[in-house]
Amino acid sequence: MKLLIVEDQPSLLDAVSVYMTRQGFVVDQASNLKIAQSYVNSGGYDGIFLDLGLPDGNGADFLKQLRAGGFVAPIILMTARDQISDRIKGLDAGADDYVVKPFDLDELHARFHAVLRRYQSASTSLTKLGIFEIDRSGHRLLRLGEEVGLTAKEWALIERLTRHPNAVVPKESLEETLYSIDHDVMSNTLEVHISRIRKKIGKEHIETHRNLGYRFIGAIPNE
Repeated sequence: MKLLIVEDQPSLLDAVSVYMTRQGFVVDQASNLKIAQSYVNSGGYDGIFLDLGLPDGNGADFLKQLRAGGFVAPIILMTARDQISDRIKGLDAGADDYVVKPFDLDELHARFHAVLRRYQSASTSLTKLGIFEIDRSGHRLLRLGEEVGLTAKEWALIERLTRHPNAVVPKESLEETLYSIDHDVMSNTLEVHISRIRKKIGKEHIETHRNLGYRFIGAIPNE
């Protein structure tokens, strides 16, 4: 799973990043909101740890923008602000939980997993995306109500591509998804599976962004 850590204190940023990497996560670091936004634009995050007080803006405002833009994944606030009003403001902006600095890294990890479990429990129903429906609990993709027959690897790629609608998913992230299923991933394995999926759902529904990655399009183009 992939995390984004947004924190302007270098020592804390490194400490959280090293700890979560040791727990098996892929971690990106951002010391301000401009960097954080550039990372989010690339898509592919399963969670964000976000500081409220950042040098170029308020983390709560950034959080509102994320949620308004359709970002659906756990967001944990890391804040030095111990006023209850600040915590409420962060939760109202769309945060799932918060920790007050200084905090224990084990607690941060536990809180993230507790929130993640809630997200996974809530994802049992069908998600509508254009002419498609995604059943994440049943590992199914439906096109115009008809189930599309997918292999385990093809489903894993579809699940990853549709996690954040309209976002370009980096090629590296998709390759990591395949690698988690089969360690024998060749240099062209991703392209082969994308080609097979396109044949099953229509080539117009997976858009290639050269040197960046792929984007899933649920609607029929020009419709």
